[in-house]
Amino acid sequence: MSASTVTLDNIVDAHRQMRERNPLVQCLTNTVSVQFVANALLAAGAAPAMVDNPEEAAGFAGIADAVLVNLGTPTAAQVESSRLASAAAREAGKPWVLDPVGAGGLPWRTQVAVELLANRPSVIRANASEVMGLAGARGASRGVDSSARAADSVDAARSLLDRAEIVAASGDVDHIVGQGSLMKLGGGSALLQRVTATGCALGALTAAYCSVAPNALIGAVAAHAHVAVASEIAAQSTSRPGSFAVAFLDGLDAVDESALRELVRLD
Repeated sequence: MSASTVTLDNIVDAHRQMRERNPLVQCLTNTVSVQFVANALLAAGAAPAMVDNPEEAAGFAGIADAVLVNLGTPTAAQVESSRLASAAAREAGKPWVLDPVGAGGLPWRTQVAVELLANRPSVIRANASEVMGLAGARGASRGVDSSARAADSVDAARSLLDRAEIVAASGDVDHIVGQGSLMKLGGGSALLQRVTATGCALGALTAAYCSVAPNALIGAVAAHAHVAVASEIAAQSTSRPGSFAVAFLDGLDAVDESALRELVRLD
């Protein structure tokens, strides 16, 4: 198999590995998302550990199977923990994911995200505006919302590949970029945009999948596929954001090989 190609069989196998191996993910995430991210990991078949203090961050990164760094509500202590954990993950050969929330829109956190790139994340997972902001490209960021389409961020994503293995821009069609590769993943539900922390959960699931997949490209694509399919399953039973949040967690648990083969839209 070419390293630049991901097939449906790869996604199904990564999902099987997730369920069998139950990877432990250290989450340094924002205060808005902590409980939801933990529950999403549990529902998908992984195990969360919200270890984000400077005294323990580096040591736990060596124990965990993967690390998530999410800059949604950064404090000085959490930024220090993020530096320590990402460096320790790289040293230990563990995958880690950077979710640069608000990059390009807020100068301090943008600079923090740029500094963290020195530890070469396995995946940068963001919306299009954040990818463009992190790359220094034009594209205004409005908080955590994206004002650009994922397709608009492909050139910016490619410019970041000297500092990250994979760059994944989520949107109506997710664009996942690696060296010599561009995978597009459609599907999902518009209700994902109406529930807080679904993007944060995607970052955590990306870290989990990267720890069980043969490479970061397969891990990133499999995580995005899992979330898209789970959201479609959830949207079958509700059209309102409150009930969707609960149904989405149930959907993450309900995803199986049959659902992946039926609902994944991979290009």
